[in-house]
Amino acid sequence: MLSLLGFLMVVTFMYLIMSKRLSAIVALILIPVLFALIAGFGNEIGSMMMDGVESIAPTGVMLIFGILYFGIMIDAGLFDPLVNLTLKAVKGDPLKIVVGTAILALLVSLDGDGSTTYMIVIAAMLPLYKKLNMNPLILTAVTMLAGGAMNILPWGGPTARAISALHLDVSQVFIPVIPGMVVAAFWVILVAYIIGRKERKRLGVGMYSLGALDLQTFGGNSAAVEVPDYKRPRLIWLNFALTVALMAGLIIDKIPLEVLFMIAFALALMINYPKLEQQKERIAAHAGNALNVAAMIFAAGIFTGILSGTGMVDAMAQTMVDMVPESLGPHLPVITAITSMPLTFFMSNDAYYFGILPLLSEAASNYGIDPAQMGIASLLGQPVHLLSPLVPSTYLLVGLAGVNFGDHQRYTLKWAIGTTLVMLVTALILGVIRF
Repeated sequence: MLSLLGFLMVVTFMYLIMSKRLSAIVALILIPVLFALIAGFGNEIGSMMMDGVESIAPTGVMLIFGILYFGIMIDAGLFDPLVNLTLKAVKGDPLKIVVGTAILALLVSLDGDGSTTYMIVIAAMLPLYKKLNMNPLILTAVTMLAGGAMNILPWGGPTARAISALHLDVSQVFIPVIPGMVVAAFWVILVAYIIGRKERKRLGVGMYSLGALDLQTFGGNSAAVEVPDYKRPRLIWLNFALTVALMAGLIIDKIPLEVLFMIAFALALMINYPKLEQQKERIAAHAGNALNVAAMIFAAGIFTGILSGTGMVDAMAQTMVDMVPESLGPHLPVITAITSMPLTFFMSNDAYYFGILPLLSEAASNYGIDPAQMGIASLLGQPVHLLSPLVPSTYLLVGLAGVNFGDHQRYTLKWAIGTTLVMLVTALILGVIRF
């Protein structure tokens, strides 16, 4: 019964937001509350919701100060040279812009953190999309596809979980999957080329003047105007050094991410806008985005808190495991790769890698299947996982780009499934996973 209610809850949520009958934030709060009441957990709803909010709080804090930090960097003009250079290179060609988005996102995704990737890529590319009247869903889709291909880096999260859950070494899981990542990266560029050709056909190719670009806030329009008084071109190298130091801190991982962003934001604000009134103006300029994303993140915490607290997520997982017939046991690596798409979509990475993967690996051992194969297979569904309503950074992406969450899911899903299948086929051809 709990499993059935869990799947019904997720399906109901997805239907309501994709049909635009409810906003994502309303659905994230009310739908799990409704299903928890139906399941008979009325007396425990409050504690479940608080547990979920507390678990997501560090991520929410990190995103708030991340938005404010990169907002300050945009205001100061850190990304202006990149945008101007890109404009010169693409010469108003939507195809080149989309392919450029894919390459930029793939490179930035090397840091392994989806949130910072989204903030940097959206900050750099959204003004171009607005200037050419391109569909912003293309920007969010291509950026997420690139993140999905690179999300299995050892410092990205999923790989570390798989290694820990199965007690393996990095070399056993990550090195064999590198060829699949490389092929997936080329796949993302190919998808960008296909989408870009359609957008070029729709819009044509235009030549645009390259005056001083007014890159206001994340959602701001860009136009050839006088340089605003909040630009700080003389501080660009200092801002660049601060951003590089921040990225290095994220990779070294000695200080919590949320603390790093808080410190970086405070330094950026003080360096670029030393006067109190200037600081108030810059914070107010980005407060809307920060509040919108933070509200969505904490609402997602309620969803995950109830999903976990009621035991629905465990019941759903066991149901999926039980659905695998014994006759298909020898093919468990392939089955794991395919089912990792819906499983990691319906539940968090922690629930999947620490709850489901060990069960699948134990079952596979009865057929002589190496745990490393199961670990590799479990990572291949990550491109679809990023579309899950349980992934906080997804709300950041759609919020910064100003697109509807359901529209983004519909537009991106088929390409994300394609990324997983491309990596799976590559793994099968190379013998990394045996059929």
